[in-house]
Amino acid sequence: MGRTKGGKNRKWSIEEKMRIIGRFLNEEGSLSAISEDENISCGMFSNWIKRYEQLGTAGLSRTSGNKFGGLSRKKNPTELELLEYENFKLKMEVELLKKGLDPERVMRIARKKKEKSSK
Repeated sequence: MGRTKGGKNRKWSIEEKMRIIGRFLNEEGSLSAISEDENISCGMFSNWIKRYEQLGTAGLSRTSGNKFGGLSRKKNPTELELLEYENFKLKMEVELLKKGLDPERVMRIARKKKEKSSK
């Protein structure tokens, strides 16, 4: 085929996603056939289609979700990234306190759930 195959942590551009979604919308094959041909999981491809139908190309952007998720593991974050991350954490803490929750307790519970799910 000569195309770059998908795989763990593969980054897909919006243009690539649109090309692949276009194949499905043009009825060039079933969801599973196109997924297999493009080496994409059916679940991920299905999510692309749903997000495209709901939000258009904006729904295919990788910026949805928590942009700070990987920052805590980044080897050399910039000073600006560190300040943005600290600001994000403080805002989250304020929101938890407004709801009458103990931020440290919430974090302990989240860590326990993450440890259980990774086992």
